Amino acid sequence: MKYVSEFRSPEIVDALLKQIRQIAKGNWNIMEVCGGQTHSLVKNGLLSMLPSNIQMVHGPGCPVCVTPVNLIDKAVYLAIEQKVILCSYGDMIRVPGSNMSLLEAKSKGADVRILYSPLEAVKIARENPEREVVFFAVGFETTAPANALSVIHAHREGIRNYSILTSHVLVPPAMDAIMSDSECRVDAFLGAGHVCAIMGMQEYYPIVEKYKIPVVITGFEPVDLLEGIFMTVKQLECGQYKLENQYARVVEANGNRPAIKAIDEIFEVTNREWRGIGEIPCSGYGVKAKYSSYDATRKFKIDISGSHEDLTCLSGDIMKGKIKPRYCPNFGEKCTPVHPLGAPMVSSEGACAAYYHFNMSAAGMYRD
Repeated sequence: MKYVSEFRSPEIVDALLKQIRQIAKGNWNIMEVCGGQTHSLVKNGLLSMLPSNIQMVHGPGCPVCVTPVNLIDKAVYLAIEQKVILCSYGDMIRVPGSNMSLLEAKSKGADVRILYSPLEAVKIARENPEREVVFFAVGFETTAPANALSVIHAHREGIRNYSILTSHVLVPPAMDAIMSDSECRVDAFLGAGHVCAIMGMQEYYPIVEKYKIPVVITGFEPVDLLEGIFMTVKQLECGQYKLENQYARVVEANGNRPAIKAIDEIFEVTNREWRGIGEIPCSGYGVKAKYSSYDATRKFKIDISGSHEDLTCLSGDIMKGKIKPRYCPNFGEKCTPVHPLGAPMVSSEGACAAYYHFNMSAAGMYRD
């Protein structure tokens, strides 16, 4: 398939690895922000192919993983107590809340439905005017346009029994928070290509200038990632720091203007709590007051207190890049995809799930 198969070419992968080995003299820690990039690195065995002085540090770029427990508890409350039709992407329903996950709520009789698009939830609301329908709107900037459009469509059609429970988070503030941590060991970033396809590249220039680090916007296939790593290492070895775009076949400097317009219509930037990390200022989207009737938290006056995470879960340290999943004492034992302690073991973009499914804890399979 054009634009896919050529970016999985073993010959090009070998050539890029050779180039990286030739120029990599220093010891560098490069964080791939996106969980999709983490899975590609792990699944394709790229971590073990890189020279030992190049370390990939896994970042917090998994929206399911960083959704706070309080919001899981709100979703469970809506499904069980308010008896709404609670719609969600599949990854979310198994993420542990304080007391139960949405999957456990479903087993208790709650009407929880897995969808592929929030527009499906609008259709369900249209077909069930006697029921309240809530879509669990989770994601980075990538999914924000679709969630915004669902509200726009519902508003235009006069559908009043539809709302969204918003858990949108933004990438650049998370990168800023990581770099400002006194324990940070990141020398450069691989930026998430799909986020930049929506938002463009402008928001990354301040991070480059503030912290004097390279940021390379990168795709998700093996060739994309290795070319991004090569571009990053080339900067680091030359003492440069600039923003570069490896994913130029998809990402334009100013992003997708219609998508940004939809986001701006419905959402406003707000502070947001990140699971395992804490509150990051101006790091999320909230529904504007103009559309408050489509904001599930306001509509149902939800006030959940006493939410709590499993204190034995080290997902926060993993998502900050401080430790690798296999160094968590619970990994693969007390914490598995069947019985997860935290979201990174559940999500299809979670670092712990990637290491578990591709057996990265086995001796000889992984090199730190």
